Amino acid sequence: MTDDAARKDEAVCQHDQESHCHCCPDSPWRRELNVSRRTFLGSAAVGGTVLGGMSWTSLAAAADAELPMPGQRTPLKVLPILVWNHPRRAPMRSWRNWGGIETPEQAAEEVARIRKELEGIAQTADFPVEFAEVASVNNVNQMANSPKLQAADVVVVYGAGSAVDGCRNFGKDVILFQRHRSGPVYLQYEIISPRFLRQHKDELALQHITFDDVVTDSLDELTWRLRSLCGLKNTKGTKILCIGGPAGWAQPSGVIPELVKKVWNLDMPTVTYDELGRLVQEAFADGKAVALAKKRADDYLGDKGTTLETKRDFVDNCFLLDQVFRSLMAKADCQAITINGCMGTIMPIAQTSACLTLSTLNDDGYLAFCESDFVVIPSGILLANISGLPVFLNDPTYPHDGMITLAHCTGPRKMDGKKLEQARILTHFESDYGAAPKVEMPKGQVVTNIAPDFKSERWMGLLGTIVDAPFLPICRDQIDVAYDVPDQLVAERMPGFHWMTSYGDHMKELGYALRRAGIAWDNLNKVPTA
Repeated sequence: MTDDAARKDEAVCQHDQESHCHCCPDSPWRRELNVSRRTFLGSAAVGGTVLGGMSWTSLAAAADAELPMPGQRTPLKVLPILVWNHPRRAPMRSWRNWGGIETPEQAAEEVARIRKELEGIAQTADFPVEFAEVASVNNVNQMANSPKLQAADVVVVYGAGSAVDGCRNFGKDVILFQRHRSGPVYLQYEIISPRFLRQHKDELALQHITFDDVVTDSLDELTWRLRSLCGLKNTKGTKILCIGGPAGWAQPSGVIPELVKKVWNLDMPTVTYDELGRLVQEAFADGKAVALAKKRADDYLGDKGTTLETKRDFVDNCFLLDQVFRSLMAKADCQAITINGCMGTIMPIAQTSACLTLSTLNDDGYLAFCESDFVVIPSGILLANISGLPVFLNDPTYPHDGMITLAHCTGPRKMDGKKLEQARILTHFESDYGAAPKVEMPKGQVVTNIAPDFKSERWMGLLGTIVDAPFLPICRDQIDVAYDVPDQLVAERMPGFHWMTSYGDHMKELGYALRRAGIAWDNLNKVPTA
């Protein structure tokens, strides 16, 4: 490139940054189209392979069903270990420790109690979990080379006895359960802090097991920790299809995908827009695919809570694009997708916007994100895997008067995982083109909000309540969220740009999981205020 050309390219980039600073800029992909294929493939290889050479005919034929659907989260595998002492009476000396389990008969009763409690958790949990048979040992090291330990994701140590120390070397997540009033009192109820966690010192001495990993009596406390670890297990190593390649909002090319690959081990295979365009054209020529898209659009618009306020063709085309995306995810063997170049690039290809498409995919249990912004996408994957619910990627505004407005054009309608919220189907706001839902999220709904930083070092968390779903001239899905912390605190602590939102309170689970990912959890609701 000549110096003049370089200066011209720099000027164009600067103009794009100034003119397209809103939520869905199309300029990054335009610039990428100007680079060589070798450069693009090298950039895409940061995240994963480049998929090519496909045809719509082969994709449609390879689908197991007419309409591919996502699978379920992988179960968390838990190994429960009861550690108990078997002391022998000795005259005129202390011969036993604290605790109510000291005979084989008492240990057998405790195993049965633990088994019954865990069966109850497995039956009622809102996440997939599998418990191995309870191991009963006098020293936790007896399980060190066990196949059961190797197969487990998490070890729950029931510390009725003294020899629990070896669990810190298992290379597994560990939760330490102890009894005070829920059954025979455990020895570790007395010594878990000074002997195990602090190792006879005044401060925490262990790196991977902390005070937060101790549970006393409460099955609810045990359950939410398991929920968190299930979400973490299903997030690490996630494979997410990147239409147009992985990126990061307003960050240098390749930096963010490389970072999140390191932190989360994400696999990010890419489909180029040239490849997508060819597949969509072939799908448009497939009468069966077009008929299915129109039928699905009929069903969608036939819901009594749905109002059409854009061209019907835009909606039909969104469902056709939905079918292409589902087939591509099936081909790539993944259940997540994101698109780069959300506006000017995909619209001429699909003859609509992708907003409604991403919404319908999320409603059916996929993870579908716009903008290919991997600053925020990992938080959406983790939040969805913890909550079991769709998540809403959005643009935050400036906090004021105890509230903040969050908005985007791709909101899921099944935010509770069950029912469709009422929605108006409008155009995408910035382009006034295509189809985008304005989801009427209900007032009074508690929501968890995550604001990740650009460096993957600190995620801000804010629990709030929806107080309004206005209709401002901004992105179509919009909610005003109230919170109980100072505005200045929110303004000073919010990092990055995009936020991730879900129904419900998942703040504890997020903090518990993020500690294991090496990311600080800045829970603003826990910050002391004057």
